[in-house]
Amino acid sequence: MSDAMNGKKLLVIGGRSGIGRQIAADALDAGAHVVLAGRDREAVDGAVARIADGYATSSAHDPAGPSAPVVGATVDLTDEDSIRVLAEQIGSLDYLVSVAAAHANGPVTQLDRSAVDRAFDAKVIGPILLAKHFAPRIRGGGAILLFSGVAAWRPAPGRAVMAATNGAVSFLAEALAVELAPIRVNALSPGIVDSGAWDALGADKQQFLTNIAAANPARRIGHPSDISAAALLALANPFLTGTTLHIDGGGRLA
Repeated sequence: MSDAMNGKKLLVIGGRSGIGRQIAADALDAGAHVVLAGRDREAVDGAVARIADGYATSSAHDPAGPSAPVVGATVDLTDEDSIRVLAEQIGSLDYLVSVAAAHANGPVTQLDRSAVDRAFDAKVIGPILLAKHFAPRIRGGGAILLFSGVAAWRPAPGRAVMAATNGAVSFLAEALAVELAPIRVNALSPGIVDSGAWDALGADKQQFLTNIAAANPARRIGHPSDISAAALLALANPFLTGTTLHIDGGGRLA
């Protein structure tokens, strides 16, 4: 499977995130042609530029060689027409990854309905519509990878919507794996990853991550490269489908 990405077309939805960028960059290094898509085109273009710069300056590539085969695109998972247009623009492809997320955290008695809707659009309804419009375009041997999360297996106060959406992703992957076969569909459930998502904690971030690492059976937190390696495995392994890969350092067991 070492050359499974070579010459393949990969679409990453939500690719401006730390994890999404890492998946795109690693797939690019493995020879894939990558499309990053998200709702904020300026942010997507910034992520594309960072990935292309990293590709050009990598010791594994000739800086004077051709530009990185990575491009940006716009899509809004709350808008089916936007998804349809993107599918028409991209045409046939091999792999689709959706890391999109929208949080609706807080006490359930104080939740805003529109925030809950956005959370389900990003994690559940949007991926269903992605499958609707992209499955007919996925070439033989292709795969879809959705993103769940450890909150589904470690629910906590104020995280009811996160637990529900992430749990739904896992069951959706199983259902789509059966319905879309032989297209393979899997889910990946990360634990706590230092992807930039926790930077808002400021000075408290390091202590938070230290505490998580001490409680995890793996005795460490995750890094985007850990998640990317598992994502590329899930896309490439021809005998893996309908499965949720828990890349959480054992966090769901702690």
